[in-house]
This record gives sequence, structure tokens and C-alpha cells, in this order.
Amino acid sequence: MATQSEIQEAARILRDGELVVFPTETVYGLGANALDAVAVRKIYELKGRPATSPLIVHVAGIEQAKGLAAEWLPETERLAGQYWPGPLTLVVPKKAVIPDEVTAGLKTVGLRVPRHPVALELLRAAGVPIAAPSANRFTQLSPTTAEHVREAFGAETPYLLDGGPCEVGLESTVIAVNREGLEVLRPGMAMVAGAVPGPSVSETEGEAHRSPGQHRKHYSPKTRIMLVNRGHLPTEGRGAYLWMHYNAAASKRRRMPEDPEAYAAEIYKTLHELDREGFEWIAVELPPDTVEWAAIRDRLVRAAW
Repeated sequence: MATQSEIQEAARILRDGELVVFPTETVYGLGANALDAVAVRKIYELKGRPATSPLIVHVAGIEQAKGLAAEWLPETERLAGQYWPGPLTLVVPKKAVIPDEVTAGLKTVGLRVPRHPVALELLRAAGVPIAAPSANRFTQLSPTTAEHVREAFGAETPYLLDGGPCEVGLESTVIAVNREGLEVLRPGMAMVAGAVPGPSVSETEGEAHRSPGQHRKHYSPKTRIMLVNRGHLPTEGRGAYLWMHYNAAASKRRRMPEDPEAYAAEIYKTLHELDREGFEWIAVELPPDTVEWAAIRDRLVRAAW
């Protein structure tokens, strides 16, 4: 676990306009001072991320979030009070202090208070909000351990705070809070009653996405992912199979948890492990089509695109 001196060093690096990798309860983040447009551009450059994909801004608490929001509705206050700290991002109108580089030019910003103690200590020590997507190359598997980050960036890895394995294991739920109601822009493991699913994919080429995670292909290992039902696997090639209910013959098999929270905590770690083993394919039994499994299905469908 990161030490206090390491957290203080990371805070200094952020204030100086450089990048830091830090753990959250969802995945590891690649962070920059959210108020520094030059620093934020370094995130996009290192990841190879398109400028149309906005970043989530991590804050130390509700009061700091309110200082960045141009409008803070009663429903925003209710959700923040109920789910923060935690894996829920709230998209609200932004104040001009947030650079357009953070929000892909949109007039809204996604805000979140992370639950991981290292992330919270870093935010307090830095004294600035931290813009951070997942700490990986664009479209590739999100990291849930410090080692995953080092595998992704190699010698280019920024200063890294190791906080151990991520507890949740999938990216946060993203909810747009509007006067008309609540809209799910990205499903996650935090489920909000009354929120209506919005478009899951940005259809217009070159148009800013309303949320991270709206590319058709995302969260992908280097090995080809195949989604299967009832154990119907490819007949050729050396492959691995992740199953829950229907076992079948494969070069390597792993039974996944039947509980969605336990599954979410394992899926990226498992795919990272299998990706190192040189398989020709990884077949994954598609989980149930229910609200509890929506975030996991979303990530697997994008990984297999």
C-alpha cells in the first residue's frame, strides 16, 4: 500500500502539472490536475485517447464537487449523499474553471468521489480535483492492479501509487442528472432506481461523447474475445473458456462466479492473466440479461466488438 510520503510526492507531481497513476475502488486511474489544460492533454497523449471522449473528475467531497458545478439540483444532492464515496459518476453542468480538454468541449462534467483510501488521501493532499480515465492504452483492458498499469505503459509509466487490487473491478456507473430525470450513460455496479438507459454508443463520427465508455470497441484484451451461449465453443485453435453454467472442452477453463459483484471484481484480472498465455481466442459465456449483470455484459460486448 502507498505510504504517506509517496502520496505527498504524488500530490506535488500533480500540482506541478504532471501525471500520476492512483488506485480507486473501480480501476486504476491516470490522473492530472483537472484545472490544468496542459496537464490534461498529457493524459490523452499517453493513452492515445481521442479528444471526443471526456474524462471523469475525481473530487475529495461533495463541497468540492459543488464548486465545479454550474447547477446542483436536489436530485444531484440526494444521489451524492447516498452513493459517495463510491462507484457513481454524476454528470452535471460545469463551471468555466473546468477546461474544455476535460469535457471534450461539452458544457457538462462527470464528477465522482472515489471510495479508495489512497485516492481520497491523494485528493486531499493535492488540493485540486483530479481528471482521470483508466490507466491503460485506449481501447485496452482496464487495470485493476498496479502490475496491469506497468504492463500497459512499460517505461512510460508515470509515478504510480500502489493500492492493491481494486475492490469493484469495473468502471463507475455514469448518470446524467437533468431537470427531466436521470439517464444512465454508462452502466456500472452502482444501480440507481428510476434512471433511464441512454444511448450506449456515440453514433456520430467526430462528435463528443456524453460519457466515457461509449466507443463500440473498448475494454479489450489483445487476444480475440468471443461471446458464447451454452458452451458452444470454436472447434479450432487453442483457446480459454470462462463459464458459469455450461462447461465445455477448451485448452484452459475457468469457472466464473455466479454473483455479479464477485464476477465484476474478477473479470479484468482474469482476462489480463489469460492475455499473457498466447491463446488464439478467449470464449466467455454471456451472463444473464438482467439489470444486475448489465455493466458486465456492456464491457464484454465492447471487448468482443
